[in-house]
Amino acid sequence: MNNVNKPLDVICLGRVAVDLYGQQIGARLEDETTFAKYLGGSSGNVAYGTAIQGLKSSMLARVGDEHMGRFLRQELESVGVDTSHLITDKQRLTALVILGIKDQDTFPLIFYRDNCADMAISKTDFSEEYIASAKALAITGTHLSHPNTREAVLTALDYAGRNGVKRLLDIDYRPVLWGLTSLGDGETRYIDSAAVTQSLQEVLHHFDVLVGTEEEFHIAGGSTDTLTALKNVRQVSQATLVCKRGALGCSVFEGNIPDDLDGGLNVYGVRVEVLNVLGAGDAFMSGLLRGYINGEGWQQACRYANACGALVVSRHGCAPAMPTKIELDNYLSRAESVPRPDLDETLNHLHRVTTRKQQWDNLCIFAFDHRKQLEEMAQKCGANYQKITVLKQLLLQAAQQAAQQESIAQGQAGILADTTYGQNALNAITGQGWWIGRPIELPSSRPLQLEYGDLGSQLISWPKEQVVKCLAFYHPNDPQDIKLQQDRKLFEVYQACCRTGHELLIEIILPADMPQQESHYAEILQHLYSLGIKPDWWKLPSQSQASWQTLSAIIQQSDAYCCGILILGLDAPEQVFDASFQAAKDIPLVKGFAVGRTIFGEPSAQWLAGQLDDQELITQVAQRYGNLIRLWKKYRS
Repeated sequence: MNNVNKPLDVICLGRVAVDLYGQQIGARLEDETTFAKYLGGSSGNVAYGTAIQGLKSSMLARVGDEHMGRFLRQELESVGVDTSHLITDKQRLTALVILGIKDQDTFPLIFYRDNCADMAISKTDFSEEYIASAKALAITGTHLSHPNTREAVLTALDYAGRNGVKRLLDIDYRPVLWGLTSLGDGETRYIDSAAVTQSLQEVLHHFDVLVGTEEEFHIAGGSTDTLTALKNVRQVSQATLVCKRGALGCSVFEGNIPDDLDGGLNVYGVRVEVLNVLGAGDAFMSGLLRGYINGEGWQQACRYANACGALVVSRHGCAPAMPTKIELDNYLSRAESVPRPDLDETLNHLHRVTTRKQQWDNLCIFAFDHRKQLEEMAQKCGANYQKITVLKQLLLQAAQQAAQQESIAQGQAGILADTTYGQNALNAITGQGWWIGRPIELPSSRPLQLEYGDLGSQLISWPKEQVVKCLAFYHPNDPQDIKLQQDRKLFEVYQACCRTGHELLIEIILPADMPQQESHYAEILQHLYSLGIKPDWWKLPSQSQASWQTLSAIIQQSDAYCCGILILGLDAPEQVFDASFQAAKDIPLVKGFAVGRTIFGEPSAQWLAGQLDDQELITQVAQRYGNLIRLWKKYRS
């Protein structure tokens, strides 16, 4: 494909919806009890999938003026999709799909699309200039099933044809969306219909590329014999035909259709264990578009396409299961040796770290996740523990005041707060664009124990943006039984975070009664990495510049995708941090600080004792937090 100088690689016109995936694998949809919410809809998936493959994609559709519409917009924008033509429809709700995974062959789904937003797209929603700004226009077949959307599609195709924009159709045949089945039967993938065949054949001549499964070419070609169907399609269209053949890969037909299905260009796929076929076709299309738009030829385009499909069928969900460019390239370099991508440690790690939605730098985090220390303060002055809950809400107000006063940009302010006393503070700040950490360790436990038991059951109720913080009092010279228990617990925590998608921060402090050499931190990190534990964040005490350099080298070698290190405080006096921050100023992996008692200690003790009122507490804490922010800025522009 000619790489003309255009701002967009591909415009995706078609379905965009919210997918609610049942989380109980093997259950009937009737018996599902919890659902995971994902971006969905064929065109939405392709816009997302092409964006994470490195293309500049744009979404042409409508969403409702409500929470689900905002969610879809947010998800697309988070990976760089252009949403300038994702129109907010104030009269209609966002489309919804409910899906389940019963077994390898049974995937019940229900489309909720009665007068939904994306089916209200009209030819007045876009201009010829917009369509002309892309190298390719990708359409999905559902939008040919209704007069209004069909008119919009034909207008877009006309604009594209006049401006040298390549036109691709994913046939995407869903009988229920053509009114051929009962409303609840979204699972049926094929029903013969002369009317649908005619409707498709009237427009196939517009396209440069047609993509579909054998069944989808059956409906386009009006025959359940695949070769006959392909030949019938060829009679009405000179497009390149890309026929998806499941585990056999795909076949590409550019000219006359041969008398053997294997007579085209055959690019074979890799067999994998199938968990979920839903979304595999959209992943296939995303990979195909990467190769096609970049002019890499059909062989390579189909390699990308087959591999994308193989990865998605082994995972839960559609859009979030799609591989990034880095992940796909890694898989393709060794696909024959990876029969179970879902179990491959390297791929799973790459998927986890290359799909992060937020990049953080220059983090100034106020840590008030302390429980034991505040209980001791309250005990000392005879205050009720319930006052600690109020205190933490006031500390959050102080944090917000300081962040505003010091003009910390969104993405630089953060807090660490706990569930025991800080839940109200956590609830208030979640969704505000702050970095948020939440502890799980039983305070002062050694060997490490979790405060509320099994982590997996806890994380179900945690917002995804909250980072799991786990403090371990750890030493290389620990007795073997303590080391084994701590290693096992940290690995369990890491695995739980990998399953739920939460980021993990591991905080390491040397026990006070053991030797305190800086070199011990390098030993600990090296050891934990050797166990396969790759936290997103480390939280460590101040180090010399030489030690920071050593730690950075270990992290870069073990996990180049680590988000970074935060400097902890250990109740140090404020003046100590000048030297601490100066030692870390040339260490890129040190992304900021997470300090607590230095900021809140003395004012909180006075407030609990009734010596400060609420506003005095807020003022003093905000000033101390602000002092550290200014000190960090002194060394980090």
